[in-house]
Amino acid sequence: MKKEERLKLLAERAEEMKRYEHELRAKGYRLIGGVDEAGRGPLAGPVVASCVVLPEDFDVLGVDDSKKLSAKKREELYALIIERALAVGTGMADNRTIDDINILQATKLAMIRAVEDADAKLKVPIDFVIFDAMRIDGVEKPQLSLIKGDQKSVSVGAASIIAKVTRDRMMKKYDVIYPGYGFAKNKGYGTAEHYEGIKMSGMTPIHRRSFLRNLREHI
Repeated sequence: MKKEERLKLLAERAEEMKRYEHELRAKGYRLIGGVDEAGRGPLAGPVVASCVVLPEDFDVLGVDDSKKLSAKKREELYALIIERALAVGTGMADNRTIDDINILQATKLAMIRAVEDADAKLKVPIDFVIFDAMRIDGVEKPQLSLIKGDQKSVSVGAASIIAKVTRDRMMKKYDVIYPGYGFAKNKGYGTAEHYEGIKMSGMTPIHRRSFLRNLREHI
């Protein structure tokens, strides 16, 4: 595909991703926060959420569901989003919190913290929030639970990238602290290398005990 054709497709996709933001601005909302998370499924590490508020003239191409993008592309977009967003908030819930209140409630908590963090960086609070497939009672703002929001909303897509890159960087650091589990590569997911590491060295302080109750099935 020629460069011109590729850029045209990216521009069309970018405009498609702004549909919900356009509709909300037409209703009078100005500061729209998109929220998504990374790390619900891994056996180790936190769940990380991000809330991103983009300007109306945001023109970065390629923002989409982070899972569709290469690690290199996510890093490139991460830098551009951080540079051009009106606010970027992050929130986390660690493995102990996940074990205490379950992964769903921990994810909601991380999302609440992300919205609060973004709000704190703005002079005027966010007036509407688009969540990726969640409704959060703890956020007292008008909101939309959008299924596959990271593929339909540029704000949520941006949040998915921020959350994913933030968490991946954390897991790379944990790989240095806890070698032998492959955290830099598997990001805490249940790969053969990861299970072998648990078999050989046991669980680390960042493992989710509630996710490993049936560990014998894998080792």
